[in-house]
Amino acid sequence: MSKKFGLALGSGGSRGVAHIGFLQALEESGLRPDLVTGCSMGAIVGACYCGGASPQQMKEAVLGLNLTDLVSLNIAPFRKNGLMRLNKARRRMAELIGEKTFADLNIPFQCVATDLETGETVVLSEGNVLDAAIASSSIPGAFTPAEFGGYKMLVDGGILERVPTKELKKMGAEAIVAVDVLGDLTEQREPSGQLINTLLRVIDIMDTHTTMNKRRARMRYVDLFLEPELGAMDQYSVKNLQFAYDKGYELGVRNCGAIRKLIEG
Repeated sequence: MSKKFGLALGSGGSRGVAHIGFLQALEESGLRPDLVTGCSMGAIVGACYCGGASPQQMKEAVLGLNLTDLVSLNIAPFRKNGLMRLNKARRRMAELIGEKTFADLNIPFQCVATDLETGETVVLSEGNVLDAAIASSSIPGAFTPAEFGGYKMLVDGGILERVPTKELKKMGAEAIVAVDVLGDLTEQREPSGQLINTLLRVIDIMDTHTTMNKRRARMRYVDLFLEPELGAMDQYSVKNLQFAYDKGYELGVRNCGAIRKLIEG
């Protein structure tokens, strides 16, 4: 009897397009997760996939996009607590899967955000899945914090939980595969003098230390922790999306055999 296959898709901005390639490789091998969790870009990909969008449809929707296709500038950024809004990204998602709740999804799915009021990770599993995915992706400072599910200040889940594996375990997953597209973000580089870039650099450093500590603690129940070979690709630049897709696909092809053994073992 096969084990229940859980897949965690981590945060990663434009590097998260690798998740789409990874899912394409799984599909071609006849593998399909029973449960999915996501954070930030992983939440966006996971929501669309669990909502019925194929990896091919997602690839076609994503490749060729630029930043202005995804975000709008806030007229009053200080009052809105963010420079931009992800309203256009939400519309793109709606074109793929429509307005669905978590209960409407083909595959059980959860995503994570960070509650600025309590400083804790929040698991989102009810209500409109598009709004939840946007909340999970709202980088503080860059994007306006989201109101969702009774919470007033939700921001990017990657601040505390870049790759949500613990949530998969609670959902009942028996074979857990995690895909982290960011890796070690502490490699020395000089941030530009712009305020938003300095803030993003701080978040990257904190994110990496938190993720590495949690990764070590959770290896006792995570069966495969995978990372595509994305080199120095900038997660905040909407470039090289085909490259990210290809590297995710290659990662999936290399590991489909091992995943099948986990599920059937």
